[in-house]
Amino acid sequence: MTIPRRRLRWAAAASCLLLLTACSSTPASGPAADGDSAAPMPTPPDGLGKYYSQTLDWTSCSTSFECADVEVPLDYQHPDKASIKLSVVKLDAGRKSQGTLLVNPGGPGASGVDLVMNAGTQMFSADLRKGYDLLGFDPRGVSRSAPVTCRTDAERDEARTMDPDPTTDAGLAEIEKQSKEFADACAAKTGKSLGFIDTVSSAKDLDILRAVNGDTQLNYLGFSYGTKLGATYAQLYPKNVGHMVLDGAMDPSLDNEEVTLGQAAAFEKAITAYLEDCLRGQNCPFDGDADQARDQLHQLFASVEESPMTAQDGREVGITDFVSGFLVAFYDDAYWPTLTDALNTAISGDPTAMLDLADLSAGREPDGTYTGNANEAFIAINCLDYPVDTSIEGQRQDARELAKASPTIGKYLAYGGLSCKDWKYPSTGKPAPVSAPGAAPIVIIGTTGDPATPYTWSQALNEQLESSVLLTFHGEGHTAYGRSNECIGNAVDDYFLDSTVPEDGLQC
Repeated sequence: MTIPRRRLRWAAAASCLLLLTACSSTPASGPAADGDSAAPMPTPPDGLGKYYSQTLDWTSCSTSFECADVEVPLDYQHPDKASIKLSVVKLDAGRKSQGTLLVNPGGPGASGVDLVMNAGTQMFSADLRKGYDLLGFDPRGVSRSAPVTCRTDAERDEARTMDPDPTTDAGLAEIEKQSKEFADACAAKTGKSLGFIDTVSSAKDLDILRAVNGDTQLNYLGFSYGTKLGATYAQLYPKNVGHMVLDGAMDPSLDNEEVTLGQAAAFEKAITAYLEDCLRGQNCPFDGDADQARDQLHQLFASVEESPMTAQDGREVGITDFVSGFLVAFYDDAYWPTLTDALNTAISGDPTAMLDLADLSAGREPDGTYTGNANEAFIAINCLDYPVDTSIEGQRQDARELAKASPTIGKYLAYGGLSCKDWKYPSTGKPAPVSAPGAAPIVIIGTTGDPATPYTWSQALNEQLESSVLLTFHGEGHTAYGRSNECIGNAVDDYFLDSTVPEDGLQC
């Protein structure tokens, strides 16, 4: 889940850091325990038969990968009208003994096709890749699947240099103006599909993806926002849940303002952990204790607000890009040394390394092109999923609460709700708890130092779902599988491959 703010944007980075620990597990029970391919295929919902029965045309799209398009209804209330196509990619296991494993990297707005093609052989264990065909998909509105389209690459660059001050009337008016122009551009360039890229529709797409791949139940691994998508699926189709892992869970009962506030507090906690770690090293740009270092960091941010810097390529680095580059490093503490080096060079007058981190978060390539549409899709999906208080009074109250929750970055997370003020399509989502009665065991993973999906959200989702168990990774960074330790990796692999549900409360 990416933080909503004025224009802050990034995609979570994944790595494959493995540490040695031990863990225990218990046998599974429930309808998905053995992935029995002989089980009858669920009956398609009324009016959707042609979508569920379609045959995919798989073609080789890269070494080891096959690609296809899957047709789904644009509007599930009127499935016989318009349709759209979802882009999917498959990394074949070589044998299909246990079916297909769908993966979603989060966002909303991140590409599952890119995840599998770029990181599939590193992030997912060899055993898991031998046991399942990995299926990456771009959800509706994302990247290759009826994508939200708003700005050219040059316009994206320009938007990143605009930093109006929302504490002034003139600055606030400028933010509202920019937000309206953005909303108008998205509506004009994307078309009517912009009104149908909500999470509930995407969850219904998952069931079609399950069926067209020949699986009687859905096997799914979702990260970050992908946990909200997976939990929504479980609520809609509890009996169709097979093996499901939700890593870095969101709490679906929270509204937009509560989500942002929780993230602000979690990032402040992570910043404290980073500063303490930095001060123990030899190359830290700050000194004193953590509180003194935080004050120095605040002064650095204030100086960039006052006087934007210039990178080696001549691009301006204002506070939006500077804070964006700063925060992307908190998705994986393996990036902390890189952040320290970047801060050192910025303090010496060269912000190029900070801009490189900001480009990573924005999906900007060295040649100036942008990959995907994560920021646009993020805003579009959230504006549909959450009713947002877009009043100036409400936004200013949120800003005060955010600044209190995070003295370091809270103010940079404020006024994100204005992105939805002039959105052309009203919100359809209603935050609510989920229970998924009758679902097979669902595994939730929470990381204690997760800044983007706070650990308390994983605890909350575990309380809501009737059949879930909670695994805890004690560490920093966002999500755990593929970047934490063998305790988490083995627990997840054993669950998918052997139907062994981890012990509820397992600590890793």
